[in-house]
Amino acid sequence: MTVPNIFSNKCFKEAFRCTIPVLLGYLAIGIAFGLLLTDAGYHWLLALFMSITIYAGAGQYIAVSMFAQNAGFTEIALVTLLVNARHMVYGLSLLDKFRNTKPITPYLIFALTDETYSLLTTVTVPDGVKKREFYFYISLLDHFYWIAGGVLGAWFGSFFTSFDCTGLSFALTALFMVLLIEQWKQCRSKLPFAIAAIVSILVLIFIGKENMLIFSILISIIILILLRKRLPS
Repeated sequence: MTVPNIFSNKCFKEAFRCTIPVLLGYLAIGIAFGLLLTDAGYHWLLALFMSITIYAGAGQYIAVSMFAQNAGFTEIALVTLLVNARHMVYGLSLLDKFRNTKPITPYLIFALTDETYSLLTTVTVPDGVKKREFYFYISLLDHFYWIAGGVLGAWFGSFFTSFDCTGLSFALTALFMVLLIEQWKQCRSKLPFAIAAIVSILVLIFIGKENMLIFSILISIIILILLRKRLPS
């Protein structure tokens, strides 16, 4: 069994049509990431390398700030794990969809992002199109959009060193706000949101903003585990 030909047929065209909204979003957010990376003093090729191998929007934004702060490897690894831990839940919910997708299953798992997950769980496979190829094209196209955005932004930033990047880091906040709103709409119980908000405020007051992210996530997870029987399934 071979990997499907990326330049073939109806399947690729249908996948492209479905991923146009992701194209527009990833180009914008990716360009912002690339600009921030070069503004921090890094070569544009690092944007290419990170976008290909890491492929995590929030993780890459966080990495830029942590690089600038000379954060240690352990801290970077822990924060990245916690921020992207939601993907484990995504993966569990896609076990049936990814059944019989070999040999491209490892790539489908690697390329699973919030936006790709949204597409894979909402779009209907068109008639006359193989499910495995359709999922592959969606994942690959989304990955390509993110790479293109990051490289374009970093390449542009490398030529315009005086470019004012003030406010670009808010793109990450905007990304999380979009995800939060979508989760708010889909989640039956609002208790997890209330817990996260209260814990974040308390951590900010008593621990400080430097370690706010790590402690807020850890404490919120512990509380939710303890209250899991009270939450609707």
